[in-house]
Amino acid sequence: MVHWNVPELLDACLTSVENEIARSQLTADILVVENASDSPPLRRGLGRHPTARALYLPENRGYAAGCNAGLRHTCGEAVLLLNPDTELLPGALETLWQTLQLSPHIGLVAPLLLNPDGSLQSWGYRFPGARNVLLDFFPLHPRLVESTFNGRMAHGDGELPIAIDYPLGAAMLVRRSAAEQSGLLDERYGMYCEEIDFAQRLAHNGWTRLLAPAARLIHHGGQSTGQRPAAMHQALWLSRARYYRRWAARRTRLAAWLAVEVGTRRQDRHADNARRAANARIRQAFRKASGLP
Repeated sequence: MVHWNVPELLDACLTSVENEIARSQLTADILVVENASDSPPLRRGLGRHPTARALYLPENRGYAAGCNAGLRHTCGEAVLLLNPDTELLPGALETLWQTLQLSPHIGLVAPLLLNPDGSLQSWGYRFPGARNVLLDFFPLHPRLVESTFNGRMAHGDGELPIAIDYPLGAAMLVRRSAAEQSGLLDERYGMYCEEIDFAQRLAHNGWTRLLAPAARLIHHGGQSTGQRPAAMHQALWLSRARYYRRWAARRTRLAAWLAVEVGTRRQDRHADNARRAANARIRQAFRKASGLP
């Protein structure tokens, strides 16, 4: 768990993980990667969880770097990368583990993510293209945004595992040998899209990625990143530009750049100076990613 300034949520997350380990009788090591928070309650909170240990980083280098630090300081056959604003529901850990064991070519298994009210939040996705960027700026209809048209996968009968391209990075059970072969999370992303890039490399090396819909988690969502909304808006789109530059075909990159160009200029009409400056940097990043001068 990579933590930054949400000690109360981390406490609930740790409790759910400890309960799941006890319920499943799996052997597990719980590691909290403290990403240079300014929250004194953290050390007191960890005192309530004697089975957990902490790795204190000297500076906040982003989510990907925090995950990689955790991977390097653990040695299990599989690693559950988990946001601190999540809570495992009964049976989730055992289901994720059993799904990973179905075949040696499975490199990643993700759970179904639920909102705090129990409604469906996130499941699995297809690798993004220009259409995803277009719908982010011009959401024609909510049903389209949350549909297979926008890269969402059908989650089947809610019980049997299904193949996906990538999950939301809030919770991923990763086979260590798959991570070692494909490379850890790319720390140049810092925040956002690192799980998509990671899944692309897993796919390139022949590792299957699955959604286990019977494994369910509550995800409060955005509790760390929501503390810096303007910075996170820019970080999201700069990471997307990096992803498209690395993985998308040229015509997809050009279409994505055009959608960003039109969409951000439309936003600028009602934005403050800081948002306009961020949008200018985003446009430049996508222009560069598309190969335009």
